[in-house]
Amino acid sequence: MKEFKGRVIAPGTVTAEAVVSHSGFNTLASFQGALQFGDKKATCGDQNNADLHGKALAGKALCLPQTIGSTTGGLVIYCACAMERQPACMLFSKPIDSLAAAGSILASVWLDGISMPVVDSLGDEFLDYVQHGMTITVKDGGVVCVE
Repeated sequence: MKEFKGRVIAPGTVTAEAVVSHSGFNTLASFQGALQFGDKKATCGDQNNADLHGKALAGKALCLPQTIGSTTGGLVIYCACAMERQPACMLFSKPIDSLAAAGSILASVWLDGISMPVVDSLGDEFLDYVQHGMTITVKDGGVVCVE
C-alpha cells in the first residue's frame, strides 16, 4: 500500500476500484453516452483515450492527469452526478482545471446525498503507481491510499 497527499477540491471519503487514464480526460466525449442515452455504467465513449475507452466510469476511482476538451466539462461532471452516473471519486495527478473544479464543487454543494470526492495535485508518481483494478481509498484531508 502506498499513500499520496493532495489538495481537496470536493470533500468526502470513499473506497473504489481504480480506472486510470495516462492522457488528458475528455469529459464530454467520455460521458456523452451516459448523459444522452441512459448508460448507467457511464461507459467511456472517448475513442481517443486508449486507457479508458469502453470501460465503466460510474462508481470507479477515476485517476487522471487532467481534463481536456470542451468548455462544457464542468456541466458534464455536474450532470453525471445529478444523474448518479459519476465516478466514485476523481483523482488528479496535476492541478485541476477551473471547469472540472467548478462542476465538482457545484455537485458537492447543490446535490443532496451525492458524493464524489475530488483531490488534485497528487503528483506524477501517483499516476505512475496506480493501475486499473487497484483499490483506492480517499480519506479526509486529501490522503489517497492505493492498494
